[in-house]
Amino acid sequence: MDSKTDSTTTSEGLAIGIDLGTTYSCVGVWKGNVEIVPNTNGNRITPSWVAFTNEERIIGDGAKNQSAMNARNSVYDAKRLIGRDFNDPAIQKDIKSWPFKVANVEGRPKVEVTYKEEVKQYSPQEISAYVLTYLKETAEAYLGTPVKDAVITVPAYFDNSQRQATKDAGVIAGLNVLRIINEPTAAALCYGLGTEQTTKEKKVLIFDLGGGTFDVTVLQIADGIYDVKATGGDTHLGGEDFDNLMSSFFIKEFTKKHKIDISSNPRALRRLQAACEKAKRSLSSGTNAQIEVESIAEGIDFNMSMTRAKFEELCSAPFQKCLTTVKNVLKDAKCDKREIDEIVLVGGSTRIPKIQSMLSEFFDKKDLCKSVNPDEAVAYGAAIQAAILTGKKDKALQLMVLLDVTPLSLGVETQGGIMSVVIPRNTTIPCNKTEPFTTTENNQTQIEIPVFEGERPNTAGNNLLGTFELTGIPPAPRGQAKIDISFDLDANGILKVTATDKATGNKNEIVISNHKGRLSEAEIAKMIAEAEKNKEADLKVRKRVEAKNELEGYAYSVGSTIQDLKNLSLVEKEAVDIVIKHTINWLEENGDSADISIIHNKRRELEEAINPIMGRAYKN
Repeated sequence: MDSKTDSTTTSEGLAIGIDLGTTYSCVGVWKGNVEIVPNTNGNRITPSWVAFTNEERIIGDGAKNQSAMNARNSVYDAKRLIGRDFNDPAIQKDIKSWPFKVANVEGRPKVEVTYKEEVKQYSPQEISAYVLTYLKETAEAYLGTPVKDAVITVPAYFDNSQRQATKDAGVIAGLNVLRIINEPTAAALCYGLGTEQTTKEKKVLIFDLGGGTFDVTVLQIADGIYDVKATGGDTHLGGEDFDNLMSSFFIKEFTKKHKIDISSNPRALRRLQAACEKAKRSLSSGTNAQIEVESIAEGIDFNMSMTRAKFEELCSAPFQKCLTTVKNVLKDAKCDKREIDEIVLVGGSTRIPKIQSMLSEFFDKKDLCKSVNPDEAVAYGAAIQAAILTGKKDKALQLMVLLDVTPLSLGVETQGGIMSVVIPRNTTIPCNKTEPFTTTENNQTQIEIPVFEGERPNTAGNNLLGTFELTGIPPAPRGQAKIDISFDLDANGILKVTATDKATGNKNEIVISNHKGRLSEAEIAKMIAEAEKNKEADLKVRKRVEAKNELEGYAYSVGSTIQDLKNLSLVEKEAVDIVIKHTINWLEENGDSADISIIHNKRRELEEAINPIMGRAYKN
């Protein structure tokens, strides 16, 4: 081959916006304004963690809280695996710091855990789907109604495979994914809703540095139109990398001091990483942090300190990388730094003082906009987009129009392995572009069309999305056949490529959906069926946990009340105390395995023992 030169369906009803983060996730819904939905623990952000035990699967806060005791079966960072090959250098680097196992299954990464005493492998899409399901159910409990539709955000620099894989995770979770939108663009919607609408043109730079990904986007906002001019970033740069740099430093120091290498000890590694994350947060407000881990290995306590200056030195390379990305995005947007009116900080890692000072200094001491909540802004914007797509009649929403861009150039391979770009990066989406091509050999009747994304002039340095063939071309001398290749990029940033022979009208197309890191339709269907099959078991586990917590709470509450009653004898109080201690001891030994009916029976037994005494107390 040689070069001669949104079908998204909207629906009525409540739709949620989900920020599916590397380290934390968040869900919001539009109800006249955006409401961020708290999880079952009352927290507005949920750790993107899934843990597996012999009894149950735990998601969110509970999964993270038990991780030190169950490191090999506690999974996080699924977003760093999604849509990637197992041999991806970034994956190979991360595997060294993860306490859980990542297996190579036909070139794809899968996490391997022990669940209900059985070794199982899960794709990153399935792990992400568990987090999405938890957020969906959290929203349903909050709203009191089933939720089906959702807008899910992804880093602006996610490639086609990663976007498709994220959409697959939504499907497995039982969601109708209305749209996949870029995280910084979602944050811009959040910023825009909180500012006065004006006809004056404003250029805004969104600096989004989260737990695992980094994005920079330049937008032009005027008359409610959000026009993305350029975007860039790194899908493998964030707060977790800063934690890992600190951990690596301390592992070397500990080895030097005690001659013990803890890098291959999953439990020690996880406890140190948690302590480093805590220290990093402390260093955002203080200049010194103490890292203490009791009995980290062979009975030795870990006790070292980290200064803010040392932390900044350890992380100088990734910090500088952030600034380089800002410069590149400004260049792509054809925008001078003096033209930027607002710099909006998004993502928890933007709380790091050095990041803020570097950014402010680069923009000539300009004040940074901190009016949006860095942890919630992306989910907030996703909820706004969900409301727009489902036709919510609200004046503030009707004034907002979102024009996003594709982060990477898209094209086909031509003779000599050359990348022939059809859609340049930072083209506004949705879009459709057609370029003419021809044959490279005499009497050629078919051509193979490899589709790539990337910025290198040779396809060897770019990412192969998929390959298809066009057949039935009439035999002719090379260069005479006229073949149009059309690229149709939808509002989700997902691509369809069509090749048409102009002489015969023959055509063939490929929807880029089954390449590296992606699941087949059969695999997705199997996972949906598996999720449905386990739904009843998961519900049973959740109800058992709720019953256990209720019994425990009731026992402690009644015990406290009884002891405060002055008209009960010491003998009666001691009798109640014995019954309550017996119940608490039983819960500690059996609460995680007992059937829900047995827990309910224990509740009745406790009530039958206590109610007569309580009755006498209140009667007196």
